[in-house]
Amino acid sequence: MNKPTLMLVDGMALLFRAFYATAVTGQFMINSKGIPTNGVQGFVKHMLTAISNFKPSHVAICWDMGSKTFRTDLFPDYKANRGEAPVELIPQFDLVKDIVEAFDIPNIGLAGYEADDCIGTIAKRVGDDMQVSILTGDKDILQLIDDRISVILLQKGYGNYMVHNRETLYTEKGIWPEQMIDLKALMGDPSDNYPGVRGIGEKTAVKLLQQFSNVEGILDNLHLLTKSQRAKIEQDLEMLHLSRQLAEIKCDVEIDCDLSAAMYEINREKILNKFQEVEFRGLHKLISVQNQKELA
Repeated sequence: MNKPTLMLVDGMALLFRAFYATAVTGQFMINSKGIPTNGVQGFVKHMLTAISNFKPSHVAICWDMGSKTFRTDLFPDYKANRGEAPVELIPQFDLVKDIVEAFDIPNIGLAGYEADDCIGTIAKRVGDDMQVSILTGDKDILQLIDDRISVILLQKGYGNYMVHNRETLYTEKGIWPEQMIDLKALMGDPSDNYPGVRGIGEKTAVKLLQQFSNVEGILDNLHLLTKSQRAKIEQDLEMLHLSRQLAEIKCDVEIDCDLSAAMYEINREKILNKFQEVEFRGLHKLISVQNQKELA
């Protein structure tokens, strides 16, 4: 018998991806109440396509709860390079959670933390008898991979994925999942707006990690580094440690995920009524297809 599988979904990653895919052409799909629905409709399509492909027994969606987190307390410039959300997206933040509720899927989030921290906590907490897959477009989450946890990275379009486990990640990157935090500590992350060690890029960072395993190993062996590498690290030592703190996903957040509530069992009528209420077009076909697959 197959192990039960929990699919943890990075809600914001799906919503933003879906929104920007149609926003570029100005297709906001505004309903009669004046609410744009393009992001939410795309979100549902991404979610249902992934559920249909990977057939998890349990599903939960994790959300960011505002831009203020413990990371912005540590480093006020964290993600400061990101602009305000487009006005057409703002009303969709509540709408998408409403839709998720209609699917009887738990919405999970905690003020002061990112969705990644909630995902990490739940993924590490569930028992050994359960496999976990994480659906996201965000490579930060690769650090969570272990023998039980895999990551499904969204690629362009619907239904295109790159699935990573320990071995595939090592084959692609040359380092193990637990070294991903150290990689970001060294090279920084422009999308999250923290610098790491200035002048050290991915190639050098990977080489150093292959040689010395982690940041501590590198610092213990500074005398073996080139003069230039040593100077860069010594000059940015404080930022190296801070970047590591910012990069590490917290796996001990005070949240709860009731697995019985996360069991994926849809009430087709409830969902279709919700779709009608918010004027979604065409998505009922995905629900029908899913029901047929479940009955087969």
